[in-house]
Amino acid sequence: MKIATWNVNSLRARADRVEAWLRRSDCDVLAIQETKCTDDNFPWELFERMGYEVAHFGTNQWNGVAIASRIGLEDVERAFLGQPGFGKAGADPVQESRAIAATCGGVRVWSLYVPNGRALNDEHMPYKLSWLDSLKNHAQGLVTRNPEAQVALMGDWNIAPLDEDVWDIDLFLSQGYTHVSEPERAAFRAIEAAGFTDVVRPYTPGPGVYTYWDYTQLRFPKKQGMRIDFVLASPALAARVTGASIDREERKGKGASDHAPVLVDLAE
Repeated sequence: MKIATWNVNSLRARADRVEAWLRRSDCDVLAIQETKCTDDNFPWELFERMGYEVAHFGTNQWNGVAIASRIGLEDVERAFLGQPGFGKAGADPVQESRAIAATCGGVRVWSLYVPNGRALNDEHMPYKLSWLDSLKNHAQGLVTRNPEAQVALMGDWNIAPLDEDVWDIDLFLSQGYTHVSEPERAAFRAIEAAGFTDVVRPYTPGPGVYTYWDYTQLRFPKKQGMRIDFVLASPALAARVTGASIDREERKGKGASDHAPVLVDLAE
């Protein structure tokens, strides 16, 4: 069984690439972020003609998450328990389309698009931290109630947990960039402490191993990237992992997303 996560940065704009990648990768379940679709303009037929069922959560041209599965798609859940919304400048909070779950082949898959803090002093930063804390509480509850639960928290976390996960940590720290601040990293560690393991890093070790390269300033050819896309697995699921990889090749060429797909192989 092969599961993957990929921030496609506009599904309609990259429909041909997504279809070609699914055929080439032979992936059973794909968690997708930044579809930038509503349910009305989501390209359902793209997946249906390849034998995938799809669940999507999108409310406007921003964000948007989906799960495509050819091994079953049951108990779809849009947003996790306690997921906070965002309200700018005191406005009423609105729940954004950033989380969707489904049970696929016995695995509870969450496709997650963690908010970007934007800046350390931006009002999106406390929203991001609250969002992550609520996710931690929800995920911890899943494994507390059932230690044998097979849960995958997959997606774009907008956090680089280790210094080696960015191309120049001194630059990031000196400029006060997000993604590497201690509160963000502490929120990521809290989810790990709740029982979830990064199951990709052991198979893709070392500095210079990234999942995201900005479109500007030739970041990709300069190898100036970030590792911010992760699959965090519950103990029962982590025990099934037999391999993992980052498909850096998919970042190449015309019309590529700025993120690469991240894949995990599971024993049956």
